[in-house]
Amino acid sequence: MAKLLYQGHGSFRVTAADGTVIYIDPYAGEGYDKPCDILLVSHQHADHNQIGLVTQKPNCTVITNVEALADGKHQQFQIGAITVEAVEACNTNHDPAQCVGFILTVDGVKLYFAADTSKTKAMESFADKKLDYAFLPVDGFYNMNLEDASECAQLIGARVNVPVHMKPGELFDRSRAEAFTDPGRRIVEPGEEFNL
Repeated sequence: MAKLLYQGHGSFRVTAADGTVIYIDPYAGEGYDKPCDILLVSHQHADHNQIGLVTQKPNCTVITNVEALADGKHQQFQIGAITVEAVEACNTNHDPAQCVGFILTVDGVKLYFAADTSKTKAMESFADKKLDYAFLPVDGFYNMNLEDASECAQLIGARVNVPVHMKPGELFDRSRAEAFTDPGRRIVEPGEEFNL
């Protein structure tokens, strides 16, 4: 069974059942001790692209926004049994030509890492993807606010919705996480790892 470690802010580590290690937007928290097989970077802001924190295996696949938006189109990648689909991410602070979100399929579980974004046109089709988890920014400063994030959660229709990227300069904000209202809400604190 795959596991996810929330490192705080917008940083995650996913470990597949076969031991494949995936980091998404390294920047925050602890848990960079496992060498990685796949490294995903949604955009080049300093709080999402600290790849130096991660030890890459010799055959590590690195997918940044550059590869994800090759030829100006959102790309899809098959890396062994794992699928990585780049999707639209944008708002007034994030250019859609330089920023992506990722839908990761690991051990049959579909995870949507929205990265830095507000509501997008692409989200209208996400319910058809039958996502298991959506990790949505809720800071209301660089990204959508709590109300907009709740609206997006309903639109996306994931089984579980996790608020992340809560407050500039902070790994986590409990009051903001609790203010995110969605029936499928799950609050995950930095350093918490759980089975998917």
